[in-house]
Amino acid sequence: MDKQIKKKKWTIKKLATIAAASAFGMFIIYLLVFRDSSSRLYVDKDKMTIATVERGSFQEFIPVDGVVRPIATIYIDAVFGGRVEEIYQRDGAHLEEGDKILRLSNAQIEMNYMQQENNALEVLDRYQNTRLGLERNLFNLERQLVDLEYRLDATKTDYERKKHFYEKEVISEQEYEDAYREYHFARRNYEVGLRTLQHDSIYVAHQMDMITESIDRVQDNLQLLHQNLDNLIIRAPICGQLSSFNAERGETKTTGENLGQIDVLDGFKLRARIDERYVNRTYVGQPASFEYGGETYNLEIDKIYSNITGGAFEVDLQFNGDEPAGIRRGQTLQLRLEFSGVADALIIPRGGFYQATGGNWIYVTDPSGSQAVKRPIRVGRQNIHHYEVMEGLEPGEQVIISSYDSYGERDRLIFR
Repeated sequence: MDKQIKKKKWTIKKLATIAAASAFGMFIIYLLVFRDSSSRLYVDKDKMTIATVERGSFQEFIPVDGVVRPIATIYIDAVFGGRVEEIYQRDGAHLEEGDKILRLSNAQIEMNYMQQENNALEVLDRYQNTRLGLERNLFNLERQLVDLEYRLDATKTDYERKKHFYEKEVISEQEYEDAYREYHFARRNYEVGLRTLQHDSIYVAHQMDMITESIDRVQDNLQLLHQNLDNLIIRAPICGQLSSFNAERGETKTTGENLGQIDVLDGFKLRARIDERYVNRTYVGQPASFEYGGETYNLEIDKIYSNITGGAFEVDLQFNGDEPAGIRRGQTLQLRLEFSGVADALIIPRGGFYQATGGNWIYVTDPSGSQAVKRPIRVGRQNIHHYEVMEGLEPGEQVIISSYDSYGERDRLIFR
């Protein structure tokens, strides 16, 4: 009788299949969970710049170019237009205050001056004659009062004498009464003359004051006419060096036209252009410095020009202390315009990485030196040498500061 053979439940083939399936499942789980999925790029370490994060002194400043200018500049303009008749000075001449520079001619102004001068002289002559007439009238009144006073004194003396004779019955009553009437008539005339003189004196004094004021105004107008005519002669308003002056005889200059300038050479200042991004952080008194001839010279902003042209605005800087010997007008010097004092900070050198990251992240090398990992950071202030790191890095760590243009923002850089 045949014996039934039972089929085996766990065959070698089945066990091998289960093992293979389990291994594949574990591989899938590894790929999905445990495998490093970060993007990476293999790079040459010797083609990049690596720097160390340090804690050191930091000062925020920007470099700006300052152009040497005279401490003060006075512009010379033509008050009146005219034709250039004479030139007394040339460009570059050293002038004293009041020196003649050039003379213009203007026929219309000169004719108007002559007419107005004649009119003013006629008015002045009339005022003088009026004043003379008032003075003569006053003298006549005074002379008349003297006569009245003399008449009063004579009639008074005669009256008193005849009164005495009448009381002695030496003269008649009619002769006494005639003396009395003459005396009282003379006294009344004198009183009227005195009041007239007093009234006329007040009137004449008032008129004389008005005439004097009018004469003064006419003389002031004459002086102004002379000054206007004298404005055709251009003179130096201050001591200094004449510059930007270019005129030729026979040339016509218009009213208000700039003829040149006078530079005060007692000292210098610097004129600098600053990027408009710093307009709200720039202030009068802000310090700056530069190196010249092995020495450091300090300045401060003295004036800020609010107009923004070409993405920048201008400032004037004055020296604090001595000026460097040998600088010349128009020379350009590189300044350090300071925005903060020196302070302790975590810093990294400036580099091309900032253009790609904006200071928001950086590649940090691992201790083994075999790779660099992308890490978020926050950069604060900066100057021409360093960035200030606010967070994300520690002193002693090494970072890649060269350009990231070819890295494509990979999460990890593997060094070859």
